[in-house]
Amino acid sequence: MKVIYDLQERGTGPVTISGMAERLSVSNSSVSGMLRKLNELGLVQHQRYGNVSLTETGTKAALAVLRRHRLLETYLVAELGYSWDEVHDEAEILEHVVSDKFVDRIAAHLGDPVVDPHGDPIPTREGAIVQRESVLLSEAEAGTSGVIVRVNDTDPELLRYLTDIDIGIGRRVRVVERLPFAGSIRIGVRPEPEEEEQERALGLVAAEALWISPDEGAVAGG
Repeated sequence: MKVIYDLQERGTGPVTISGMAERLSVSNSSVSGMLRKLNELGLVQHQRYGNVSLTETGTKAALAVLRRHRLLETYLVAELGYSWDEVHDEAEILEHVVSDKFVDRIAAHLGDPVVDPHGDPIPTREGAIVQRESVLLSEAEAGTSGVIVRVNDTDPELLRYLTDIDIGIGRRVRVVERLPFAGSIRIGVRPEPEEEEQERALGLVAAEALWISPDEGAVAGG
């Protein structure tokens, strides 16, 4: 359910069995079996060969797990010195064994954060989420400028690569040019406000993993 919600939330297209199988690193038949069980429990809606969506009950359950996962990631980075490329797998394990009381204590200790280290929104205990205007960098047109507010956390190698080229949450970027090959783009990155802009070339995989909050009046995605 968490994976279904996460794929819906990121808005990269309809949720399909093949997309879920790729994300979970299992076979399509395994996902189909899971969906049949979840459908019987009233947690998902899925017709054979159709797209997958969560019911209202399924959404509430998914948000509860996401709250645990994202608060644990935040705690691991803020208090235990983990880097952002290390926390996803640790949180995947811990989210299933910690109590609600423990999760609430983490939230209170951290000051009830609204986003995790990757910029993913952290649901409240009631399931509310802070919505922010953002656009995938891969869909932003030339001339769009803004601040990186979210990074896909499912690929540790990509996160390490982004760290190496000094791209992360809070970085100001500008789309210089959309290159005519395989969705690549050229961007300008300004590490600090007073520093000169540095150009970087990004492939499609990296560009599809970054969301920016466009400046007011900036060119939006096409």
